[in-house]
Amino acid sequence: MSHPEGTTVRVHYTGRLDDGSVFDSSLGHAPLEFAIGAGQVIPGFESAVIDLKVGDIATVSIAPEDAYGPRMPDATQAVPVTSFTEEPYLGAMVQLVGPAGERIAATITEIDQEEALLDFNHPLAGRTLTFEIELVELVTE
Repeated sequence: MSHPEGTTVRVHYTGRLDDGSVFDSSLGHAPLEFAIGAGQVIPGFESAVIDLKVGDIATVSIAPEDAYGPRMPDATQAVPVTSFTEEPYLGAMVQLVGPAGERIAATITEIDQEEALLDFNHPLAGRTLTFEIELVELVTE
């Protein structure tokens, strides 16, 4: 039986990349809590939880289309190194403010004496993700 939209669930999870490395986990922390249908987690993660019963553990592989989307090769921009308030470095995550005041995250993927290349793709875009998910609790108000 699927959990209806609006049902709040608590899950423990471990997320791994194709090479087996862990990129995120709730183990050792409070379970992740989210409402089914609220768009709070990636679609493939929610789909994996929707049919679990409390105590069930599922391992699912989630394609980029149901995770953080494909990598967009044109989602990059070169900016002058002089535009940074702190010394930029390779791999740094930076926050920019968009035209409507929204915060936009980017990663510095290339850098030289004059310019830094900002990649606006999510760090997990284009990756297939494997999650082990345990439904810990259905939250009732």
